[in-house]
Amino acid sequence: MKFKRSERIVFMTSYLLSHPNELVPLTFFVQKFEQAKSSISEDIQIIKETFQKEEVGIVTTTAGASGGVTFMPKMYRKEAEALIAYLCEMLQEKERLLPGGYLFMSDLVGNPRLLGQVGELIATMYMGREVDAVVTIATKGISLANAVANIMNVPVVVIRKDNKVTEGSTVSINYVSGSSRKIETMVLSKRTLPEGSNVLIVDDFMRAGGSITGVMNLMSEFKAQVIGVSVLVESKEVKHRLIEDYTSLVKLSDVDEYNQSFTVEEGNCLERFK
Repeated sequence: MKFKRSERIVFMTSYLLSHPNELVPLTFFVQKFEQAKSSISEDIQIIKETFQKEEVGIVTTTAGASGGVTFMPKMYRKEAEALIAYLCEMLQEKERLLPGGYLFMSDLVGNPRLLGQVGELIATMYMGREVDAVVTIATKGISLANAVANIMNVPVVVIRKDNKVTEGSTVSINYVSGSSRKIETMVLSKRTLPEGSNVLIVDDFMRAGGSITGVMNLMSEFKAQVIGVSVLVESKEVKHRLIEDYTSLVKLSDVDEYNQSFTVEEGNCLERFK
């Protein structure tokens, strides 16, 4: 079957969008469309220029026998600003305030399309960094971590607070919870994360940073390098935060549980966007 150039471009665009950060050999398209490599390269150049013009993402090509094309989703500043503004407006609803100064966010982390945008924003902030896995803590951070890992095309590593038989041999540490000041336990299967991995830690909410500090300590047991920490919401009014280098999408402040009032403002993530 003979394919028109427009038909090839439609298929290739769809394929690249659904396989982010994956090196696709040019031979895959050459064989599928039974076209010369030069024709496929011209098609890819059209896609590359269109993606750049419309700020969809970055298309890169590598030469050689093992060369191919890679699509890297990228969120540009204008879109990032709009997303942060929407999140602030959404989370500002006073009915969201929970006891202890937390926010109800289950509808947000349960919205696949919105979470996909959040995942793309976080992935963009760490674009260009070599990430082998996205690490999070069960349970609310899992869907967020999956959204980020899907864009980065890396696995998700879930740290649990209890040991399960299905996990096999595990590594566990004790840590001090930043909010309750209680001694708690973190557990991770030895088979989950190869030693020496580069990891990005993602979580839904951070107050003092006790849990994330625990994650970082657990990562050191695997000789893993933490290349970044990113949270959806951070509590602004913390006197002694245990984490200094991190990114947040929004900040929660001025919490008054008695009057059910609080303030949600943009976090520091936009500093990563030029």
